[in-house]
Amino acid sequence: MLPIERRQQILLWLEQEAYLRISEISKRLEVSEMTIYRDIKPLLDQQKVSKTSNGIRLVPRQQMLSTCCSYCHKVSHSRLSVQLIKSNQLVEQTCCAHCALLRYQDCREDVLQIICRDFLTDTTISAQIACFLLHTDINLHCCQPQALPFESVHQAQQFQKGFGGVIYDFEGAIVAIQTEMTGSACCHKET
Repeated sequence: MLPIERRQQILLWLEQEAYLRISEISKRLEVSEMTIYRDIKPLLDQQKVSKTSNGIRLVPRQQMLSTCCSYCHKVSHSRLSVQLIKSNQLVEQTCCAHCALLRYQDCREDVLQIICRDFLTDTTISAQIACFLLHTDINLHCCQPQALPFESVHQAQQFQKGFGGVIYDFEGAIVAIQTEMTGSACCHKET
């Protein structure tokens, strides 16, 4: 398991359990405690977790920077950003639809709604009813493969004529991105 995958797993466990001992994480992941300390250092630096005696805990979301992508940890402040509204009424921010779709897959049972912006009209739409264009010829300098959301298939097809790409529905885009990402990390994600 890669360090980034271990960090994601640690965060998922902390969301469920709130507190974990380093020794327990080490046993679960079958790595040394020293490896765990190296793995959690970026999480501590990003203020996602805090140290306790003998362990770590999740930092309450209100204390986290709201401009940080909850998936790749890149600063997210553009019109490409997407919000995941969770059942506990907390809102997670991602830098782009790519990260939102991957984050949704990680915690889908806790997500009530995903809000994004139509790439052409810049209007707010539900990502779950949007279509996504992947592999276009334009580069927005964000996570790869880019996933551009569109409110209608017709708009996506028109954009596709000029810039190429493949159109997917919500679930299809998740599968396509996951398939392409197998064995690699997001271009902005730490490894």
